[in-house]
Amino acid sequence: MRILLVEDSEKLSTYIGKALRKAGYAVDLTGDGEEGLYLAESINYDVLILDLMLPKLDGLSILTKLRKNGSVLHILVLTAKDTIEDRVNGLQKGADDYLVKPFAMEELIARVQVLGRRSHNIKNPFINIGRLVIDTASRTISRTGDVIILTPREYAILEYLALNQNRVVSRTEIEEHIYNDEIEIMSNVVNSAISSIRKKIDIPGTTSIIETKRGMGYIIKGWIK
Repeated sequence: MRILLVEDSEKLSTYIGKALRKAGYAVDLTGDGEEGLYLAESINYDVLILDLMLPKLDGLSILTKLRKNGSVLHILVLTAKDTIEDRVNGLQKGADDYLVKPFAMEELIARVQVLGRRSHNIKNPFINIGRLVIDTASRTISRTGDVIILTPREYAILEYLALNQNRVVSRTEIEEHIYNDEIEIMSNVVNSAISSIRKKIDIPGTTSIIETKRGMGYIIKGWIK
C-alpha cells in the first residue's frame, strides 16, 4: 500500500513515516500543503493522511479541492482540533476518517488498514485463499492454523496481490505501491520477493497461489472474500 503523509511537523512526520515503513508500507512525506495537493493529484496513492494546519495551503482546502475534482482517494484527517464542529466540518468536506492528536500509533495504523481495505471494497479483515488465511488487521498469515512468517515487505506484496484479486498486477505497480522512492529498486527485487513468498506459503507439489503472467506480472485468482 502506498501512503501520502502531509504533515508540517518534521518530528511527527518522521515518526509516523518510520512506523508505517516498518509496517511494510511505502510512504511519501511532505510538510507543504501545495506540494501535498500536487502529489495527491499526480500519484495513485491508496491512502492520504492529512494534517489541517499546513503552510501555503491548509488541509481543508486540499480536501475540498480533491473532492471537487472528483478524487476518490481515501483520506484520514490528522489534527489537533478536537471539537465536534471541527470533526463534522472535516467529514462533511469529504474526509473518510478523523484522528485527533495526540494518538496511539497502533490506532493510526489500524485506521490506515481499514481505509486500505475500503479502497478495494473489502470490509472483512480476513482474506481466504484456499487453506491460506491473510489477517489484514494483525498482518499475519496462517495455513490450517499454522502461522507462516513473512517479512513486512513480503507480507505487503502478498496482501496487495490478494486485495487485487483476479487482476494481473505488474512488477512496476508492485514497486510503486510497496517500495519507497528513496530505496533503489534492483531489476529483480520483486521477482526475488515473490520467489521467497512462494517457498513459504505454497504446499510442495501443488500449483502456486501466485501465478506468473509472463511479460505482464502476477495474479492471485479465485479466492473468496
